[in-house]
Parts: sequence; C-alpha cells; structure tokens
Amino acid sequence: MRPANIVTSVADVLAGIAISGFRPNEALQPQNLLPILLLCFSTVGLYGGGVVFNDVFDAALDKIERPERPIPAGLITIREAAGLGALMLIAGIIAAAFTSLTSGILAFLVALSALLYDKWGKHHSFLGPLNMGLCRGFNLLLGVSIVPHAVNTWWFLALVPVIYIASITMISRGEVHGGSRSILYTASVFYIIVISLILYFALTKGGMLFALIFLLPFAWMIFRPLLKAIKEPIGKNIGKAVKAGVLALILMNAAWAAAFGALYLALVIILLLPLSLKLGKIFAVT
Repeated sequence: MRPANIVTSVADVLAGIAISGFRPNEALQPQNLLPILLLCFSTVGLYGGGVVFNDVFDAALDKIERPERPIPAGLITIREAAGLGALMLIAGIIAAAFTSLTSGILAFLVALSALLYDKWGKHHSFLGPLNMGLCRGFNLLLGVSIVPHAVNTWWFLALVPVIYIASITMISRGEVHGGSRSILYTASVFYIIVISLILYFALTKGGMLFALIFLLPFAWMIFRPLLKAIKEPIGKNIGKAVKAGVLALILMNAAWAAAFGALYLALVIILLLPLSLKLGKIFAVT
C-alpha cells in the first residue's frame, strides 16, 4: 500500500480543502468535520488500492526486478492482493460519494486513472507520467470538492501536481538500471515551474510570506537528491530523488494551504511530514 505515500495523499486532500475556502477551524461542529474525514478516508482507499493494483499488474516483472515485494516474496497471492485493491478503491469512491456527487465523480476519476496507469500508462514514456500526474491532480480536486462549486473555480490548479508528479514519474524510470541526465535536467526545470506557480498564486492571494516558510524547505528537499542524481545518475541515487520528491509533497501541500490563507491547515499538513518520513523508513516508497 506504500503507507508513507498514503500520508502524502491525505495532504493533497487537505490542501484542496484549503483552496476551496472551507475553514474547519471556523466550524468545528461534527457535521462540518465529517466531510473532511470522509475525503481523507477516501484518498487513503484510492491511493492504497491503486498501489496494490500496481503490484498486481507488475507481479511477473517484480519476480525478476523486485523480488522483495510482497507478491513475488510469497507474502500474499495475486488474487488476494487484487481483492484487497478492489475493496480499497470501492471504499474510497463510496466515502467520497457520501460527501457529494462531485466528490464521488472525482474519486471515480482517481481510481480510473490509477488503474489505467497500473495496466497501460506506465509503459508509455509520455502518457505514463501524464497519467500518474492526473491521479494527483484529481486527488487535489477531491479536496477542493468539499465545496462542490469551488471545483469550477480552481480546477486548473490540478495542472500543478500533474506537472510535478509527471516529473517524478519520469525520474523513476531510472530507478532500476540508472537514468538519463537529460531527463533529470528536464525534471529540474519542471520543479522550478511548479515552485514559480505556487509563488504566483501565493502573491495573488496575499500569502507569500507564509508560503515561503514551506516552499524553501520543499525546494531543498527535492533539489538536494536530484542534483546528486544528476552528478551520478545511478539507480540508487535516482531512487533517493524519487523518494524525496514523493515525501516532499507534504511540504508542497502545506505551501498551497499557506498561500490561500489557511495557515491552520498548513500546520496540520506539515505535522504529517514526520509520520510520512517515519513510515518511509519502514515501508517502501517506490
């Protein structure tokens, strides 16, 4: 399930909630907290289920390249894993649908995008990164959908995680056999674009100072291993760059919340980082 990654998906949803204008600190009644909990539960099911199916579809290849993964290691059968993945995806969609029809549709799109990537997308050099980026983009909008009409206003912000995750996905192709410096340089340019876009919205929303508090460590966290990988593009270094890029999503999401004036949510999001880092030491991230 990649538990450390699941925590980052919760951060996506919380950032989306901040973007929507919904403020839980101003409305702490149970009826207002319920949709937040439902959407967080939804993204846990969607992300976890998507990753489980990634291992289901890769079972034959993993016997050769990653025999330590649960299925080739014999810890779980393909049938059992597929059942678990399906249960998680369905639970994720149902939880979102209890929030609103818009949320249910977006959850379905996340699940569909994940399955398309697991089965076909990952095998395409261009469509694969784009496909994986769409999973995160829809996940951000899942959070925004806590105020359904806000999706119509902020839908285009989903392009930012699309660009960012597409970059990480491009980099990850070199985890096993090493990568190309040109791809790593391209990813660094995309990283700069992502940071610039967040800064732009922070400036327009009046949250520049608070956003920088999270963007500066975000930049350090993603560029430090990436520059090392550019210097020596071997599988080990690329794997570290991918892991850092995934876990740094929490900092990026905190920056989104701060940029939109939801400092309370930004602090809640940043508290997820130690948990994700801890889980990242125990469970695989990539």
